[in-house]
Amino acid sequence: MEMHRRIHLELRNRTPSDVRELVLDNCRADEGKIKGLTADFVNLEFLSLINVGLLSVSNLPKLGKAELRLLELSDNRISSGLDVLAEKLPNLTHLNLSGNKLKDISTLEPLVCTYCTFPQLYT
Repeated sequence: MEMHRRIHLELRNRTPSDVRELVLDNCRADEGKIKGLTADFVNLEFLSLINVGLLSVSNLPKLGKAELRLLELSDNRISSGLDVLAEKLPNLTHLNLSGNKLKDISTLEPLVCTYCTFPQLYT
């Protein structure tokens, strides 16, 4: 199932601003990109994108005042683009990147500088 369709189904007659948790595991990311997720998800605290075929998170929308604290990105093909997380998700405390195609430890450097007190960084 395509990601934008899955988001529509997960809304279950709610508005995006009503959603606190969004699980999109195993759906399909068109062209390896996040599609259908918008800045309207202002109260989102947990986002799971496990095994969706992401190549990068560079097109992640800025979620406005969202309190997104936990982001699951395991089992994708992410190899770059992590530098945008600091700008777009300033409240992030948990990030799971296990099972991705990170080229080397320097790929994580933007996260370390930004999230110096990152409680849990999984790779």
